[in-house]
Amino acid sequence: MTHLAVHDVVAMPASMTRWQQVRNRKQFHWLAETIAEGTGAFLYTFAGTGATASFVLGNILQIPGLGSLLQIGLAYAVGIALAMAVCFPTSHGQFNPAITIHAAVVGKMPVLKAARYIFAQIFGSYIACLLIYVQYKQDITIAIEALQAKGLYDTVMFTSSGPGGIFGLYVPATANLAFVLLNEFVCDFVVALVIFSCSDPGNPISTPTTMPWIIALAYGVIVWGFAPVGLAANSARDLGGRFAAMTLFGGAASGGKYAALSALTNIPATLVAGVFYSLVFADSTRSTLPSPRISLPHKLIPLQTQPSTLSGIASSLRGTLSSNAGGMVSRHPRSASLKVARSRRSQRRRESRGVGHERRLGGGPLFCSCVHLNCLGSRDTLDLLY
Repeated sequence: MTHLAVHDVVAMPASMTRWQQVRNRKQFHWLAETIAEGTGAFLYTFAGTGATASFVLGNILQIPGLGSLLQIGLAYAVGIALAMAVCFPTSHGQFNPAITIHAAVVGKMPVLKAARYIFAQIFGSYIACLLIYVQYKQDITIAIEALQAKGLYDTVMFTSSGPGGIFGLYVPATANLAFVLLNEFVCDFVVALVIFSCSDPGNPISTPTTMPWIIALAYGVIVWGFAPVGLAANSARDLGGRFAAMTLFGGAASGGKYAALSALTNIPATLVAGVFYSLVFADSTRSTLPSPRISLPHKLIPLQTQPSTLSGIASSLRGTLSSNAGGMVSRHPRSASLKVARSRRSQRRRESRGVGHERRLGGGPLFCSCVHLNCLGSRDTLDLLY
């Protein structure tokens, strides 16, 4: 099984190659990461809020079949999957201030980077809501006029059933906020637990392919089951939507006491879920290798022997790298010595990364999880979450 870089398969114009080289430099890549986080929050909000708009307006204008809670839950779930598919390779796919704060608290992300991510997430959600308003402006105007004609504007406008509820998140004035708080905390805890489980490199069920859909289904479940009680689940969606509602309809769209509850509850819930998962479920002795083979950047090499120590794996790697170096010499004689030296340096880095990670599985061979280099760009990036 071979692994090729994209440029080895798809020809790229020289100008695009040069642009990617510039964009991927450290002094510029932070901007691409920040834009990716904002784009992911945009996609998630655009999908879910768009479905909410059709449901709310369909009820006000008495258009049957225009939307449902099932549709809203599916839209948010698919929005999560789309956001991760598009943006995960660039920004590691957080899209949620609570997850970003958790990464900063546990030392996986610098505070300044976390602040940029959070701003981008909220801004992406804000832009999505404003665009949805423009797209639905005619219907929203008709719905507002209908409420005013019926004398229901003041009682319905800024509720989950009113036009303001398309963008901002609200609960009835008579709702007991203690129960709403409990609902929000439990739902956010469950979602965060699923996220941490999916980002655990030792979880054999969650792969980079299935992870977006597992997380998406977790969001769908809480929307289907608990949104009627009062649910935000994501501070970026809540704050971005609330700021958009206030921009469009004024200060009356702020949400009152519920605004702070919906915006902040998922942060402690996520932190508690992180501690709970680390103490109960995380296990660093699990193997990330499903079979006795080692993945190098361009090849999967079956182990001909069963090494009992990390040095055995290192020997296999050295042999493979030597053969690769020989191929390099034949193909690129001018840069042979340089590439051989790079291969040796890469090997030393892999061996140093492997120290402390070897283990014996049931009396069988030892494997070093960190030499599974095929996972770079997928599982390794999840370390920001876990």
